[in-house]
Amino acid sequence: MKARARSGNGDSRLSVRKGKAEKDPNKPKRPPSAFFVFMEGFRKEYKEKHPNVKQVSVIGKAGGDKWKSMSDAEKAPFVAKAEKLKAEYTKKMDTYNNKPAGGPAASGDSDKSKSEVNDEDEGSVEGDE
Repeated sequence: MKARARSGNGDSRLSVRKGKAEKDPNKPKRPPSAFFVFMEGFRKEYKEKHPNVKQVSVIGKAGGDKWKSMSDAEKAPFVAKAEKLKAEYTKKMDTYNNKPAGGPAASGDSDKSKSEVNDEDEGSVEGDE
C-alpha cells in the first residue's frame, strides 16, 4: 500500500513536467562532422557496388570501418569541407542570434525614431487647428 502511495506522488511530479520546448524553424541546422561529409559520398558508392544491400546498419558499419582505416591525408578533404561548413554555420548563427527580438515586424516601417514619429503627430494636430 505504501509503495503505491509513493508511486502516486512520483506520477504527480511527472504530470507537472512540461513537454519539450518548441524548436525554432528559422534556426540554422548544425553542420555535419568530417565523418558525415565522408559518409554522404560513401553511401552512394556503396549502393552502386552493392545494390542488394538495403540495411542502413551494414552501410554504416562499412563506412565506419573504411573511415578508421583511412590516413589523415585521405581524411583531409572531408575535414576541410566540414570546417568550411562549420564556418558558414557560425556566420548564420551570429546573424540568427543578433536579429531583433520581435523579428521583421519589430524592425519598423521606417528609419525614424519614436520621438520623431511623435513630433510629427503633434505637428499635424497643431497644423489642423
